[in-house]
Amino acid sequence: MILVTGGLGFIGSHIALSLLARGHEIVIVDNLANSTLQTLERLEYISGMYIPFAKLDVRNTPALNKVFEQYSIDAVVHTASFKSLEESVLKPLEYYNDNVSCIMSLLRAMQRMGVRQLINLSSVAVYGKSDSELSEETEFNYHYANPYIRTQQMVEDIIADTYRVDHEWKIINLRLSNIVGAFEHGVLGEYVVQLPKNIVPLALQVAAMQRDCIELQNQAQTKDGTVERSFLHVLDVCDAVLAGLKWLETQVGCLEAFNIAHSKTTSIQGLLDEVTKVTQSEIRVQPAVYQHEELAQLGANIDKAEKVLAWTPKRSLTQMIEDEWRFYLNTLKGN
Repeated sequence: MILVTGGLGFIGSHIALSLLARGHEIVIVDNLANSTLQTLERLEYISGMYIPFAKLDVRNTPALNKVFEQYSIDAVVHTASFKSLEESVLKPLEYYNDNVSCIMSLLRAMQRMGVRQLINLSSVAVYGKSDSELSEETEFNYHYANPYIRTQQMVEDIIADTYRVDHEWKIINLRLSNIVGAFEHGVLGEYVVQLPKNIVPLALQVAAMQRDCIELQNQAQTKDGTVERSFLHVLDVCDAVLAGLKWLETQVGCLEAFNIAHSKTTSIQGLLDEVTKVTQSEIRVQPAVYQHEELAQLGANIDKAEKVLAWTPKRSLTQMIEDEWRFYLNTLKGN
C-alpha cells in the first residue's frame, strides 16, 4: 500500500488516481488547507473504489503514526507542502513551519514503522540558480534569498542526512518544473480558488471573464522581459512517480535526485500567448505593482531521468493548456 501525503491537492490527487489505475492500493492523508473533500468524492467516483483517507496534518507525528499502524504501508509519495515562490516571501514562517516540519515528522513516522521507501516531490527551483539547463550535479546556491527555495534545500538536506546514517532507505527526490494540465477528458484537475497562486489559473480566470487582467513583471534578463520556465503536464509527473516506484523496487538502498521537466523553456508571455490561442480570449496584462526578485530562467537537463527511469515528457504545452481549460470550464458548469 502506498501513502500519498497531500493526496487531495492538485498534484497529489492526480498521482493518487494514476496509482489506482495501475492497480496500487493507496491511503491518502491531507489537512485540506489547499484542497477539498470534493476531490476525494471525485476520486472515488472515477475509480469506483473506496479510498482510505485521514484528515490530518503531516506535522502531527502521533496522528501520522496511527495511520502507519492502521495500514500496511510499503512506500510514501510526499506531495504535502506549500509551493509558491512569491507567497513564501510574504509568509516565510508559514513556509518554514510547513515544509520543513512535514518532512521531519514524516521521516520519523516512517523510521518508527520500518518503512524506508520514499518519493519526495521537490522542485527545479531547489538549485537557487537561473539556468535553462540545470543538472542534478548543479550545486545548490544556499545564498538565494527565497524562503520556498530554502525550505526545499533544507528538506533535501534533511533527507540526505537521514540516508547518510541508514543506507536501508530507498529515496528519490523528483525535482519538478512548473506543473500544468488536468486528467484526460476533464474528469480531474486543479480547482481554481478566487485568488490563485499560479499563472495558468490566473490566466484562465481572465479568459473566462472572471478577472480583468494579470499583473506581470517584465524586467527579467530575457528576450521579452518575462521569466522563462519549463512547464510540465501533471500526467507526465504521474508517469515519473510510477517509473520511480518501479525503479526503487530494484534497489537495495539509494538516494537519488531526478529532474522532471520539459526540455524546452517558455517565457511567461509566451505561455499567455498560448492560453490566448487555446481559449480564443485575450489575456490582458498590466505591470506588476509589487516587484520581487525572480530567477530569470528555470529549466533542466533531463538526461538522467531518461537514462535511469526511462522517463520522458510526452505532452505538449498546448495539450497542458487545453486539458486545464477543459476542466476549468467543467467546474464553471458545475460538473
